Amino acid sequence: MNNGEDLIKQANIQKIAEDGERIYDQIKVKYDPQERGKFLAIDIESKDAYLGASSADALELARQQHPNKVFYVVKIGFDVAETMARSFESK
Repeated sequence: MNNGEDLIKQANIQKIAEDGERIYDQIKVKYDPQERGKFLAIDIESKDAYLGASSADALELARQQHPNKVFYVVKIGFDVAETMARSFESK
């Protein structure tokens, strides 16, 4: 098992999701609509947000500053249901 898997097993995913969504609601006006379609990785403790063209890019930036954290990741301008539906359409 790698370090990332260990972090996820130890994380309170429900808390990260709830806090991450609340933080995103507070900051999304800074990013939507001009960054629509890009991704934010949010550290729920520091409330730092990292912008990337993909979720992998956003996570890479976030991990450079917070290497041992699990992040809330959101696609800017899309709600969770839209994001999930689009991911299934592309398969």
